[in-house]
Amino acid sequence: MNLYINGEERTFADPPSSANFTLAALIESLSMKSDRVAVELNRDIVPRNRWPETLLKDGDRLEIVHFVGGGSLNSR
Repeated sequence: MNLYINGEERTFADPPSSANFTLAALIESLSMKSDRVAVELNRDIVPRNRWPETLLKDGDRLEIVHFVGGGSLNSR
C-alpha cells in the first residue's frame, strides 16, 4: 500500500485484512505518540477518537503534524 505522508510517498506492507490498517495503526507503526499529533486525511482533519475506525486505502494523502514542547528555562 502506498500512502503520501507530508508530501512523501511511503510504502507499507499490505495488511492481511484491509480492516486492520487504520489511522490509529499507522500512527503506532510510525512510533508517534497519539496525544502529540494531529492528522489530516485527504484534506479533512480526522478527530483522534475516530482514528481506530478510519480505514486507510492505497493512495491516501496524509498530513501529520507532530507537536513538540519546549521553550526557554529563562523567561527573562
